[in-house]
Amino acid sequence: MKQNRRMKRMARSGRQKKASLNLVSLMDVFTILVFFLLVNSSSSEVLEPPKNILLPDSIVDAKPRETVIILVTEENVLVQGDVVIATQDVIDSKDSVIEPIKQRLLEQKKKVIGIRTRAVAESKEVTVLAHRTLPFKLLKKVMSSCTAAGYGKISLAVIQKASQQG
Repeated sequence: MKQNRRMKRMARSGRQKKASLNLVSLMDVFTILVFFLLVNSSSSEVLEPPKNILLPDSIVDAKPRETVIILVTEENVLVQGDVVIATQDVIDSKDSVIEPIKQRLLEQKKKVIGIRTRAVAESKEVTVLAHRTLPFKLLKKVMSSCTAAGYGKISLAVIQKASQQG
């Protein structure tokens, strides 16, 4: 008789409660995940060279940092997107330090507008994007101008290829 009562009680309790799925906590997890992905997706930066610049290839694992960008095309030398001097004028110059480039880099140090610009100006790093067919004596003059302006760390931009493991 006791078993009959127990069976009836269990049958009754099973009918009253229905299984339900609480989606609130699952939605919270997905919201945090989406927020995390949105915030961190902007932190990785891929530097896209202009179409008229063909960079050399390299096998490297280090990611580029945010720096002042010097673009050396076959026609002009640009600092942060502004034309500074013609490439032919740099090649023809007898000086190892090109004053217009040096002056523009010194001006770049003084430009402290936002947090991002301040980090670039205070880093004292320069990234040079140069066409692969340009002569090294041109790049040497550009790099000497960077050093004269107080930028001690100079990086040459290359196209990252997959590492070749033997």
